[in-house]
Amino acid sequence: MNHPDQFNPEVWPLVVYCLAVFGLIALMLGLSYFLGQKRRDPATDEPFESGIISQGSARLRISVAYYLVAILFIVFDLEAIYLFSWSIAFFETGLLGFIEATVFIVILLVGLIYLWRLGALEWGGHQESLVGRKDHR
Repeated sequence: MNHPDQFNPEVWPLVVYCLAVFGLIALMLGLSYFLGQKRRDPATDEPFESGIISQGSARLRISVAYYLVAILFIVFDLEAIYLFSWSIAFFETGLLGFIEATVFIVILLVGLIYLWRLGALEWGGHQESLVGRKDHR
């Protein structure tokens, strides 16, 4: 066992790696500073999009439905990753793993049906049919 005041020799590769990373960062920043463009034009700090001068504000309002669908996509996508990892270990998990994955899929299906019936997956607004309304003329 090493004395607390001594440096552990097993740490040397980590120290060398950290020094190499910081040295590479310093080299890249230094080269970009010395070799980079020094000239500043009046248009340097203006927004630029494919040669077209920007017009108007860059802030636009996006519907909450967009974010809701995006969050639902992420949730179901992550669950698909769990199912993929289960499918790789299918033979190792056996019948118990198959039953657990089936319960997981059923819970996902119930959640998807619930969201679908709730209307959370619809992009557009709700439009009532004239046939269903009582006061149509």
